[in-house]
Amino acid sequence: MSKYVTLFRHTACGRLATQSAAMFLLGLSLDACKKAPEAETAVLVSVQAEHPEVGAISEKIMADATLSPLAQAAISPKITAPVRTFYVQRGAKVKAGQLLAVLENQDLTSQALDNKGQYSAAQASFEMQTKAQLPEDMKRAELDVAQARAQMDLQGQIVAARQKLFQEGAIPGRDYDTAAAALVQAKAAYDVAQNHLDSLRGVSNQATLQQAQGQLSSAKGKYLAAEAQVSYSEIRSPITGIVTDRPLFPGETVTSGSTLITVMDTSSLLAKVHLSQTVAQRLKVGDEASVIVPGADDPVPAKISLVSPALDPGSTTVEVWLRVANGSGTYKAGTPVRTSIAGRSVEKAVKIPLTAILTGQDGTKSVMVIGPDSAAHKKAVQLGINDGDDVEVTQGLTVADTVITTGSYGLDEGAKVKVGKAEDDDKDAKDKAKAGDDK
Repeated sequence: MSKYVTLFRHTACGRLATQSAAMFLLGLSLDACKKAPEAETAVLVSVQAEHPEVGAISEKIMADATLSPLAQAAISPKITAPVRTFYVQRGAKVKAGQLLAVLENQDLTSQALDNKGQYSAAQASFEMQTKAQLPEDMKRAELDVAQARAQMDLQGQIVAARQKLFQEGAIPGRDYDTAAAALVQAKAAYDVAQNHLDSLRGVSNQATLQQAQGQLSSAKGKYLAAEAQVSYSEIRSPITGIVTDRPLFPGETVTSGSTLITVMDTSSLLAKVHLSQTVAQRLKVGDEASVIVPGADDPVPAKISLVSPALDPGSTTVEVWLRVANGSGTYKAGTPVRTSIAGRSVEKAVKIPLTAILTGQDGTKSVMVIGPDSAAHKKAVQLGINDGDDVEVTQGLTVADTVITTGSYGLDEGAKVKVGKAEDDDKDAKDKAKAGDDK
């Protein structure tokens, strides 16, 4: 009996082992079936690639800018007053010196009239002092000198005659003494008259002229200041252009220093760009350029009108002005644009599309190339000039390399790739998904 039991146990164990082995093999088979589709779903990444070209390339220096007017005047009055009249509307074309608006100025006009009267009176006083009073005083002083000299000469003759008579005993000594005293008085009168004449000629005349001139100048200055206040109430355009802003209406008060009217000269527009010193030093006034204006079908031709002689202290760049003709007024100031300046040219350059360039965090440049193993590999490159579409590669590539031009961003080193379009990946993924559903 025990032999049969033992045999039965061995037989049962053998069957269990056989069943376990079968189940293990079945599990392996199922795992293999599951992994096979996963391996098949590791699809090659589709990229676009091409070999570098050798050919001529002309540098295009690209930069963003905003169109600015050739000249601009934000006109602010020097006085605070209500606006009496506007002579222009927004959009009106004006010329330099044209009257744009007038502020209330009756008080200023009255003050100017008062100062004008004072100035006229000062002119009349100056004329009287310089042409009548001073010559008359001079003539009177000269006449006094002449009379004093004649009186002194007469007294001298009387003294000489009486001295002779006194010596002869014909007259008493008292008469001679009287004549001598009169001569001394005549000499004193002559000296006083002569000193007065000299004073008029040397000092008084000049001082009187200066006083009269000072009074006239003071009156004239007050009159001109009053006239200037009146002129400040008349707002005129300092430039020829178009009125672009007029925020107030007649009757509203404009304060001194605030903008009343803005005039812009938009006959030409300026695109001001900031370039590095190494780039700007190759440019000169008159070089050709172009401006891409939103809404315009073709780039607008432009020329360099200014290359700043000094660096911007804030950005250490050089400001370059591009002048765009705008006689028809098609383009508007304040429009953001993309500028392109013609630079150097290289006849035989190894060039690739700009889309192929990858920029590292440290500023280094590289590209992804497809190796013999159909995998993507990163290559460091050094770049030269670019024309906005293609860029010159000075080191790092040869014409034999296959450079990924589209799809390289975010691509891992060694990733398997195939040359195709992105929609091919979507189609392959859908086909594989459908095949998996059928299984």
